[in-house]
Amino acid sequence: MILTLLGFLMVITFMYLIMSKRMTGFAALIIIPITFGLLGGFAPTIGKLMMDGVKTIAPTAIMMMFAVMYFGIMVDVGLFDGLIVQILKKVKGDPLKIVVGTTLLAIIASLEGEGAVVFMITCTAMLPLYKRIGINPVILAVICAMVTAVKNMFPWAAPTARVLAALKLDAAEIFNPLVPVIICGFAYIALMGYVLGKRERARLGVIQIEDSMIDGIAKEVVSKNPEFKRPKLFWVNLIMTLTLMGLLLVEKKIGVSIPIIFLAGSALALIVNFPKVKEQQGRMLAHAKEALQVTAVVFAAGIFMGILTGTKMTDAMATFLIGIIPTGLGSHMGMITALLSAPLSFLLSNDAFYFGVLPVLNQMAATYGIGAAEIGRASLLGTPVHMLSPLVAALWLLVGMCDITFGDLQKGGIWWAFGLMILNIVVAIVTGAISL
Repeated sequence: MILTLLGFLMVITFMYLIMSKRMTGFAALIIIPITFGLLGGFAPTIGKLMMDGVKTIAPTAIMMMFAVMYFGIMVDVGLFDGLIVQILKKVKGDPLKIVVGTTLLAIIASLEGEGAVVFMITCTAMLPLYKRIGINPVILAVICAMVTAVKNMFPWAAPTARVLAALKLDAAEIFNPLVPVIICGFAYIALMGYVLGKRERARLGVIQIEDSMIDGIAKEVVSKNPEFKRPKLFWVNLIMTLTLMGLLLVEKKIGVSIPIIFLAGSALALIVNFPKVKEQQGRMLAHAKEALQVTAVVFAAGIFMGILTGTKMTDAMATFLIGIIPTGLGSHMGMITALLSAPLSFLLSNDAFYFGVLPVLNQMAATYGIGAAEIGRASLLGTPVHMLSPLVAALWLLVGMCDITFGDLQKGGIWWAFGLMILNIVVAIVTGAISL
């Protein structure tokens, strides 16, 4: 009971401090778990628990560091200039069109499957327009987070991959019944983009941008840091980027992890675009600030997760939540799992939830004749709330790119996340993906 109380108090204290902006995410992710770890009497092992957490999160931190560097180099050399200019010409000064365009771009980018890549592509292309027009960047972050929540139901996305591994299921058993849920989820996000865009249009108005002004902005985009532009290498950089995306999709088949793909891609991008050593050093230093900001917070998140998991607080919290399920509701384990997936995936790491809690829920459901595939599908329906958790490392990249706080993302996205989760559950019930 003590561990359960400590775990919930630790999470609540952390959430309060970052949402009230009384502490930065980086500081809170380190100081708060250390404090509660000491209060729980774990002083002799707290150092080891922190290091275990850092080791676990290290591959993600490496991936983000070099994802920032790779896409930063692609921005430097002008790979996305044409895309930004074309979007600008289409949407002009209309905030509604810009926000809807953001939604469509994020959905397209999500087909690759990696959340950090969705954030990099969408924010790189759209953030300059948001700044130019004065649109609230929280909207950009919320759209990216919600698109990633739907994307997490793809078989190659991390949550679904964990479900398949934990319950030993075939991808088709999970994915095929969830296709209607995914389609409705993307439709919901498109509607969300329309509503948010309409609000921004009412707040800012449609800024009249003449064709000559658009050409001027386009010229400004293209001419920014002209010494780094590599128009002659456009096709080389495009093919390199598309190849990198393709490798991300088949990384398990080829036996090369995503962090290594980005690391090698960054090195190749530097050599191809900046042959001189001094130029390479300059570009690395130019993107070091963003890379450090992201990886520092990710490693801090590792400390938080290491203490929360290593002290067994996560186990105690999960056992408590599972224990409050009345015996008479056992036949509704599909619905119960769907509802529990939101708070549990928010409070716990992906591994803790999918490899620790999900098998227990599945075992409980099996006693009532409910199949593992249904429980696996149900466990993915709470991902919209999961995508507002500070334990999702990629979200720190997102808030950093948008120059907002984590609390801003949570305040701006919480009601949209609950709405999307409810839609997921309703559609899953109607289509038979889970039973009521």
